[in-house]
Amino acid sequence: MNEIEVFNKTDEIVDLKALKELMEYTLKKEQVETVVFNLILIDNKTIHKMNLEYRGIDRPTDVISFALEDDKICPNIEGMPRILGDIYISIEKAKEQAELYGHSFKRELSFLAVHGLLHLLGYDHMEKEEEKVMFERQELILDGFGIKR
Repeated sequence: MNEIEVFNKTDEIVDLKALKELMEYTLKKEQVETVVFNLILIDNKTIHKMNLEYRGIDRPTDVISFALEDDKICPNIEGMPRILGDIYISIEKAKEQAELYGHSFKRELSFLAVHGLLHLLGYDHMEKEEEKVMFERQELILDGFGIKR
């Protein structure tokens, strides 16, 4: 059984139940079960501070994932849930990007949530081939869940 908590730290109205369902669907498609993680929706000011503090980049970003397994902070113990970490998404950035890319806010927020979760699961896009694999997975998951461009 997965333990997924979704928090909205903004004044925006967001369908948290749908986001949680998308996260469950993503885990099923990735054949992952018995995990714990949080998805937290925040504003540009908060994610800007996080981006500067943790990545040394002085601007807001769309999504930041803190994968606890990357640093071996939370090792896997057989029979216990995997503690994946936290995903932070800027609602303001998601709205900006939805407009920029010409699709819905729901599509953009869903994309960022899946992107963040795939990072927690070990996917990356630093190399061209890794990016291709990760972005193909994202599209497959979003299409399968019924979220089209």
